[in-house]
Amino acid sequence: MKRILGIFVLLLVVYLAAWLMSDLVTGRRSFFSAFNQANLLRRTALFGILGVGVAFVIISGGIDLSIGSVVCLVGVGFPWMLSLGVPVWLALGSAFATVLAIGLFHGALVTLGRLQPFVVTLCGLLLYRGVARGITNDQTAGFGDGLKGLRWLANGEIPLFGGFGLPVPCLILALVAGGAAILLNRTVYGRHLLALGNNEEAARYSGVRTRWITLGAYVISSLLAGLGGLLFVLDTNSAQPSDFGNFYELFAIAAAVLGGCSLRGGSGTVAGVVIGTALIQLLRNTITLVDWIPQNIEYAVIGAVILAGAVGDEIAKWLASRRVPANARDL
Repeated sequence: MKRILGIFVLLLVVYLAAWLMSDLVTGRRSFFSAFNQANLLRRTALFGILGVGVAFVIISGGIDLSIGSVVCLVGVGFPWMLSLGVPVWLALGSAFATVLAIGLFHGALVTLGRLQPFVVTLCGLLLYRGVARGITNDQTAGFGDGLKGLRWLANGEIPLFGGFGLPVPCLILALVAGGAAILLNRTVYGRHLLALGNNEEAARYSGVRTRWITLGAYVISSLLAGLGGLLFVLDTNSAQPSDFGNFYELFAIAAAVLGGCSLRGGSGTVAGVVIGTALIQLLRNTITLVDWIPQNIEYAVIGAVILAGAVGDEIAKWLASRRVPANARDL
């Protein structure tokens, strides 16, 4: 709770700084505009879905670098299937069956094949984008004027007050985050996942079915990446396979790490991931709005955030070990 409170206070500080630098300094009042606030919420919701998914893998002690390519595969593959005359329901079913198979494939290679998660998902990053570029012949895929009803899930808004509308993806994120929080904190699976991340060998000797727990984490990550890819392409209405979803895995991992998920595994909260995602998107929004901040340092900021999260995790572990009595450490 202290880490969640800390990241939330940091979010408020950055939010205030973004307002001061964007609106008060330039005088354009662009930061607090209804359009910018709705866009910020929408981007936070879309990337938050990816962050919640990768958090399960990180808590298990693994990593998933294939998220951006899975987003690309679904974002390009879904409209491509529609262009071939495939019914919408069948295209949706095929897309989610594919990402389910990808999650099972990753989990099987990590658990049964004893391969490193970094290697498995790095190969997936290259493989799935290559498949997306191959099936479309590197051509842009989109919906044109179709699927307006389904696209409402990504770009629709629920009117609230003063011309401001709550983006529909925020409701989807609330459902995803609520379900993930219950799964992580209120079920046997969640307790076993945390135990696995803390000490896999001890968890195995305690009767935890570590292979199934790990497999489930990769399936959850892949399914939520597929959901995110679908919402992203419904929002943008088109996708170019060469760059759609590029570096999205880094945004998701940065949000999870910043939100309290230890890269060593064994700790993390869904609320922290959502707040971390909001902070990442707020930083990106600030870079876009403030003229005197170079636009090309965005990835430098993300890299610094991941590094700060890793360093903070090490400092927190060191402080925790210092609080343990000396005689307890010797046991």
